[in-house]
Amino acid sequence: MLYKTRGIALSYIRYKESSIIARIFTETFGMQSYIVNGIRSKNAKTRIALFQPLTMLDLVVYNNNKKDINRISEIKSDFSFHTIPYDIKKTTIALFITELLNQTLREEGENESLFVFIRQSFLTFDLMIENYENFHLQFMFLLCTYLGIKPVSAQSMLKEVGHSKTFDLQFIEQVSFFLKNSSYGNHLPLNKSSRMAILLLIIDYYRYHFDVIKEFKSVQVLKEVFS
Repeated sequence: MLYKTRGIALSYIRYKESSIIARIFTETFGMQSYIVNGIRSKNAKTRIALFQPLTMLDLVVYNNNKKDINRISEIKSDFSFHTIPYDIKKTTIALFITELLNQTLREEGENESLFVFIRQSFLTFDLMIENYENFHLQFMFLLCTYLGIKPVSAQSMLKEVGHSKTFDLQFIEQVSFFLKNSSYGNHLPLNKSSRMAILLLIIDYYRYHFDVIKEFKSVQVLKEVFS
């Protein structure tokens, strides 16, 4: 049976000579894998660019709950970003969040509120012209709520991940800021060392709750871009 749904492309892998298997987080069915035949051939009717990470999509898909991989009947872009692909800092942040979503979003069925949160977050991110250096930090803290792992406090985060290091009051207050502020318009100036320390803390927190999380290749890129 065919269904209409919105989706957010997250990644794809090559399959056989000219096809791909794409992972798309859909509004109706949650995380899904779709095989797209012939898209890497010269005469492909669908552009492979539609499957670049974080591309917003309108889809008509086949859905069979008994299958791990389904197929796409129709696909088109739902929204074209105006700044994210052309700003190296935004692109790097988007790359990191894509890694995060690929590791934390599993095939668990429909989650409309989570889909709307992710979609609206990136629409907002695309419009931001300044003070977006901490976007990935705030996104991770907000995502915790939708994943059911929202920290009670900065102190509880440190305790859960087993940090023996004694952090100063300023660091605790910085982490608390992200826990308490749900609007991307709220900005907290951070130097590069503080930003990285908070990032590593929340990555450890995610790893504590999701044992499938591996190393983030894009963390090193974040260090270089925001140095």
